[in-house]
Amino acid sequence: MRPTAPVLLAVTTALAVLPLTACGGGGGDPDTVKIAYQRSTDNKVRIMDGYLAGIKKQFEREHPGKELKLVPVQAAEGDYYAKIQQMMRSPKTSPDVVHEDTALINSDITSGYLRALDDKLAGWKEWGRFAATAKASAKGADGRTYGVPDGTDTRGLWFNKEVFARAGLPANWQPHTWRDVLDAARTVKAKVPGVVPLNVYTGKAAGEAATMQGFEMLLYGTGSTDPLYDPGRKKWVAGGKGVTDSLDFVRTVFAEKLGPDPSDALDPNVSTNVVTSWLPSGKLAIDLDGSWLAKNWLPDGSKPWPQWERVMGRAAFPTQNGQAPGRVSLSGGWTWSIGAKSGKADLAWQVIETLQTAANATDWTVRDGQIAVRDDVAADPRYVKSLPGIDFFTGLVKDTRYRPALPVYPQVSDAIREAMEAVTTGDATAAQAARGYDERLRTAVGAASVTR
Repeated sequence: MRPTAPVLLAVTTALAVLPLTACGGGGGDPDTVKIAYQRSTDNKVRIMDGYLAGIKKQFEREHPGKELKLVPVQAAEGDYYAKIQQMMRSPKTSPDVVHEDTALINSDITSGYLRALDDKLAGWKEWGRFAATAKASAKGADGRTYGVPDGTDTRGLWFNKEVFARAGLPANWQPHTWRDVLDAARTVKAKVPGVVPLNVYTGKAAGEAATMQGFEMLLYGTGSTDPLYDPGRKKWVAGGKGVTDSLDFVRTVFAEKLGPDPSDALDPNVSTNVVTSWLPSGKLAIDLDGSWLAKNWLPDGSKPWPQWERVMGRAAFPTQNGQAPGRVSLSGGWTWSIGAKSGKADLAWQVIETLQTAANATDWTVRDGQIAVRDDVAADPRYVKSLPGIDFFTGLVKDTRYRPALPVYPQVSDAIREAMEAVTTGDATAAQAARGYDERLRTAVGAASVTR
């Protein structure tokens, strides 16, 4: 997932201000199928545009008399969500095929914007190639599937081997517990002055990067099977020991000055600074971050860095005390879905089948630096050789977890970041911040939807 980071913004507010542009998904020419997707606000980044241009040619060649019309929505992620939700409200404007973030899929299902695909998937032989975790990310609360995943991301530790050498730490570092991570950071602080030992995203300004790369990477390693949301009971889990311990890890990082200065950590541009400045300049030793970082350092990336492959090491983030499975990863991802108000479901499904031939799925995964969710793509030599370290991050897929993609998740995520910021600035202890999280959680989801 290219970064899932600033994910869930004020969609409701954005809906009020974004203009509605007709795209005619449900009406218009019955032989024209429209596909809506996000176009980056960076005019230099046109990865999806180039990929879909090839899909359009193939689809129209293989389906004479049919047209695939591309509907790019140039917007930041939060505004993109708002715009496509607005488009999907009406048969006149709904796209037939839409690129859907798994973080919002249940919200859009609840709103009646997406069509269940189980009837299409039942006879589709390619579906058996998808990882179970990826399939689960596209399911609604009703148990039906509403999208076909096109890739994912995973998260782990990036570390600077040159800084580690100066600190006397091994180049093949693989921590087994949280203490191992903190002790390595303490060693860097003691032996390599001027280098930030450890970055863990935190606070409100970092957005979903703080929730996913930071808090949830910790929380899911504390031992409970469902530490944030219990799907069996359909209840959110109040802040117990796992929440307190996770917040205390964050508190320790900043209280011991193992992380960036709080003013830098709480800067809205922190993730950009990490990837384009702190890591390439050797000013950051360890970064808890995503699989996508390296594509920024390629010759056509935002910060070309020829030495990165030699300098940067990778390690799985461990569980709290080394308990099984021994490592933690969180994943995001996107799917190709069909608008519920599209009147061309059969034709739209044929587009998804074209998008998901083995060759096209591999092409997209390699182009966008995605982590494969299909076994044939993961084994394809083009993917295996596409980026150094891709095998490491692909190996995390079997143990990865996805966020609870429920409509109220944005408010829960906000509550998490507020608690993180409180311990980052020293305004609260971990226990105090956990109690504050409990209060905000109950307000957000209702006391009846919270359990211990």
